[in-house]
Amino acid sequence: MLRKLALVAAGMLVSSSAIAATGGDLQQAGTDLSDRASLQRGAKLFMNYCSGCHSLKYLRYSRMAEDLGLTEDEVMNNLNFTGAAFGEHIEISMPPEQATEWFGQVPPDLSVVSRVRGPDWIYTYLKSFYIDESRPLGWNNQLFPNASMPNPLWEMQGVQHAQYGEPDPVTGDLPVTGLTIVRPGELDADGFDQAVRDITVFLEYAGEPAALKRQSMGVWVILFLALFTFLAWLLKTEYWRDVK
Repeated sequence: MLRKLALVAAGMLVSSSAIAATGGDLQQAGTDLSDRASLQRGAKLFMNYCSGCHSLKYLRYSRMAEDLGLTEDEVMNNLNFTGAAFGEHIEISMPPEQATEWFGQVPPDLSVVSRVRGPDWIYTYLKSFYIDESRPLGWNNQLFPNASMPNPLWEMQGVQHAQYGEPDPVTGDLPVTGLTIVRPGELDADGFDQAVRDITVFLEYAGEPAALKRQSMGVWVILFLALFTFLAWLLKTEYWRDVK
């Protein structure tokens, strides 16, 4: 338990440092957990573009199917690329030694990334990749400088170049002040924003699947409390009818 708490705390510190480095300019994701269509699209995009490297080891295929209104056949035929059983957790097929060789370390599990960093951070991060030939994989990220991963969505987004400001007088580093699309992708700006929003809301769901049921149950709880309060008021009125 202490180790898990330490890992969460460390993740929050890293997130805070990354936000501070960019002035905290996070874009609003505008996610909606009640939008099942967005969740389904997000699951499709995540499994096709992200699950090759990143696992969701606390989420089962069967639970995802139940919560997102998908059938077992839909999940197993379209969203399962590892051959895992329907009731198993979402893991990656990439061997750890290959992941370490290619990326320097095994890509992190993203089950709780939205709870550590927040949906706005994920949304901004996925939109902030740009070409940087000085990096080992040729990509960098404005929100999280020197991120050790390529842009998984570049075909949809296109290729971005960075706009730089004046060099830092102490370190000589050039701050990234903006990003410009120099080669269009498969989607226009609005379409790509929606795709990133879909992935973000899916990761938000993956971080706490019970949130979907909790929200739906909340309405019934409020109705029950309202009815109980009304009945209690009627009972109180009846008890005190003859009291002067």
